[in-house]
Amino acid sequence: MARIVGVRFKPAGKTYDFDAGVFVLALGDRVVVETEQGLGYGVVARPPRAFEEESEPKALKKIFRKATEEDFEQERKIGELEAEAHEFCKATILKLALPMNLFSVESTFDASRLTFFFTAEGRVDFRELVKILVRRFRVRVELRQIGVRGQARMCGGLGRCGRETCCASFLSNFAPVSVKMAKVQNLSLNPTKISGLCGRLMCCLTYEYETYREISSRFPKPGKMVDTPEGKGKVLRHNVMKNRVAVRLASTGNEAEFPVEDVKPESSPQPAPEPAAAKRPEKRKKPRRGRGEGDNRAVQARESGGGEAPPEEDAAGDAPYFFPEGTDET
Repeated sequence: MARIVGVRFKPAGKTYDFDAGVFVLALGDRVVVETEQGLGYGVVARPPRAFEEESEPKALKKIFRKATEEDFEQERKIGELEAEAHEFCKATILKLALPMNLFSVESTFDASRLTFFFTAEGRVDFRELVKILVRRFRVRVELRQIGVRGQARMCGGLGRCGRETCCASFLSNFAPVSVKMAKVQNLSLNPTKISGLCGRLMCCLTYEYETYREISSRFPKPGKMVDTPEGKGKVLRHNVMKNRVAVRLASTGNEAEFPVEDVKPESSPQPAPEPAAAKRPEKRKKPRRGRGEGDNRAVQARESGGGEAPPEEDAAGDAPYFFPEGTDET
């Protein structure tokens, strides 16, 4: 049975699972762990927990050791190196006139790699900058461009509520935020009031969105006509916190609030039954006049190319008699 512990490398960073091995660890202990980039220095953010072999995650890195005094001294030197690299890189960017904003530098625990974080409007050709940084520090250098939300998370600050920003204190992942969340919670749609330090919509709009949406589903929609204890009216807005509905009464034009239980959808009047229409006498269809037998024979003769049509029969059924030319009918 393995014991897995969660380690965090940054104050508001993601928590990674490691194999605790034989170490007895508690929440808040400083540890040195094995990572893909080498040794890393972190803090235990989740106490050890047991896992069965069947459910144990595969390929977990191990805790290398608990932090010692030498590790604390190394961490202090790493901080000095990051500050020096930040100042040097910032001056070099100004010298090269690159359109980028450097805001943070991080080093691995063994000082074998420096990562420079920056923001920019578009793509930046920083090849010359990388060459200068490599010649100066003699380590592997990586420049990483991130968005404004990532910058606010790494730099931190105070939010509109007066507390430290959520992304810098406890959020590990960014959830999608939309203006619809502010509408459902009846918040002002002024961008300056619902935007955070990064200029994007505040992450805290997602915290109570599901609760507001569930409660609002029991309210009549704004603009609908409803029946109230004081008569019919039109829904203006919702007061979710007090579970009340603001209605403009149709009789007086005044605005009043009622508990949502007392507001019912407008009852539509039952339409009066239409009088039964008197049945009209059915019209007898006249038979269509078709061609006679003689007409049919004439048509068949013309279609077959047989010359003139046969003579029509008289009423008695005999064909009329034609006299030869040059003779008189006597």
